[in-house]
Order: sequence, then structure tokens, then C-alpha cells
Amino acid sequence: MPASRVSAATIAARLSAVGLPARVEEYARFTSVEADVPESLSIESWKEVLEAVAEADRFGLLATSLNGRTLRAVVHKPVPTTGDVGGPSHQR
Repeated sequence: MPASRVSAATIAARLSAVGLPARVEEYARFTSVEADVPESLSIESWKEVLEAVAEADRFGLLATSLNGRTLRAVVHKPVPTTGDVGGPSHQR
């Protein structure tokens, strides 16, 4: 399993342990972890959430009056080395 997927799964598990069921989505360049955040989250839970998302490459909180609050953490996938970009037929 790629390191980005392991990191994202760890973040998702930690968020779920705090009571925030997380969604993990794979993209070409990164893995995303998202969770809806209730208004009533305790200070202790916020500390756990911040410690969990601190493991990500980027994270943020989107708050709107229509959709509530959504936490998002992104873990970048490794960029292939120059020799691997074109596959075996393109290596020198």
C-alpha cells in the first residue's frame, strides 16, 4: 500500500476515533480525507483533530452557512523519478 494511502488511512482512523466519520478519496496526485465537523465539538476533541491532521501535507476547514463545517486533509503522492516517467521503454 502506498505511503500516502497509509498516512491518509491513519488520519481517517484518528478522526473516526474522535467521533468524526471520515471519507477517503484517491486522486491522481494526492489522497484526500474529509470529515464533517459538528458545532458542538469539545476542546479536547479539537486538540485530537489538530494532532491528526498535522500529519497531512495540507489541511483546512471549510465553513459555510449552507453545508456546515468540513475538515479536509491532503496527503501528496510521491512524484515518479525521471527514469520512471515514461516507463521502461523510455528509460535511457
